[in-house]
Amino acid sequence: MTRKPAPHRPPVALTIAGSDSGGGAGIQADLKTMEARGAFGTSVVTAVTAQNTRGVESQHVLPIAEIEAQLDAVLDDFDVAAAKTGMLATAAVVEAVTERARDASFPFVVDPVMVAASGDRLLAREAEEAYEALIAASTLVTPNLDEAEVLTGIAVEDEASARAAGEALVGMGADGALIKGGHLPGDRVRDVLVTADGGRTFVHPRVEGAATHGSGCTISSAIAADLASGADLETAVGNGIEFMGRAVRYHLDVGEGEGAVHHLVDVRNRAAQPAAVEAVEDVVSDLVDADASTLIPEVGTNVVCVPPFAEHPEEAAAVEGRISRVEDGVRPNRGARVGASSHVARFLLAARDLDADLRCGANCRYDDAVADALDELDWTVAEFDREAQPEEIESAEGSTMDWGAEQAFESVEGTPAAVVDEGAVGKEPMCRVLAPDAGTLSERLLVLLEAVEPVAE
Repeated sequence: MTRKPAPHRPPVALTIAGSDSGGGAGIQADLKTMEARGAFGTSVVTAVTAQNTRGVESQHVLPIAEIEAQLDAVLDDFDVAAAKTGMLATAAVVEAVTERARDASFPFVVDPVMVAASGDRLLAREAEEAYEALIAASTLVTPNLDEAEVLTGIAVEDEASARAAGEALVGMGADGALIKGGHLPGDRVRDVLVTADGGRTFVHPRVEGAATHGSGCTISSAIAADLASGADLETAVGNGIEFMGRAVRYHLDVGEGEGAVHHLVDVRNRAAQPAAVEAVEDVVSDLVDADASTLIPEVGTNVVCVPPFAEHPEEAAAVEGRISRVEDGVRPNRGARVGASSHVARFLLAARDLDADLRCGANCRYDDAVADALDELDWTVAEFDREAQPEEIESAEGSTMDWGAEQAFESVEGTPAAVVDEGAVGKEPMCRVLAPDAGTLSERLLVLLEAVEPVAE
């Protein structure tokens, strides 16, 4: 029997930008990002660059007639739901694209690419003024700090001046402006979105030492893809910033330069979740087979494994309802699934911020027997004291786990195999065992179990 086709109709997004032979930025980055965000990417190549992770060797701008022919080919055939621009190179290209943006019935995101991350210039200086008309026709313009200053004359040095630059761009006719704050100093990055209705500042941790090649192309493409899918502007920008943060943190170590952002990181993360669930199930099976009753605290034990690019507890695999002691041993309340843990997952993710190789963890009982057993093992054991946490940490939901992991890692050299929490009023003492994989976690839990049982007897 022959099979019938079952076509999928994704939203169509368009990128109008230059080609990056190194694959990390430009058209290549745009198309990978659009696919990752659920849109079908179409493209109009404005220029060809000889480029890699170290810089731009040369560039060739295509004739205007060829660029317009590509635009005609795409727009005549596809139901484009959103578009974005990247490297436009010359005033003539900017003007040609502006004519199409004015007539467009779909959102238009303008990434005013002027200089590559390597410092190589990608826009002729005489083309800067031509951007004013394109900005006026745009749904969103996404400059970095230098580009914002060129376009508005406002030197962006803090959040207030970023907002002022955004307001100037909206005053030029854009529906919205996202002033990207990655180049401002500080532990946290502040990206400022300004719209006619107000706007919002998105604050997120800085990732030190990460590759950012292609970051501007990637975030504007992610926003365009979400707009094509029907998201409102603020939602699309928020999603794009979240996407970009993960893509930068888990960047790709390719080439001899700084590497490139990881355009498919969300796709890879989701694809790894079933394996994380299986890993949890394997550890649980080992604990059940070994009757790990002496390790189970009153609140129960949870086993958590995270995919390689997880950022949030809801992305971690864990036991739903935890593992409890029963009359004939131990048993999980329910099966393993993604998003089943809060505290243990949060602690594991905080620990992984300090050692990226950590992937699995579990909480165990902590009493004199466990303390004595840990003393006998050749493990690095750390601890943190809840009584010492600042009031603002205690009052912020979930912050204790982040603070505790940081305090524990600072108290020892290297990565601890176990972290002891003496507890507090209303908080049961706990031992959290950490490992780089499920096999190592099982091994450590069973070794601890074997060491605890003679002491407990």
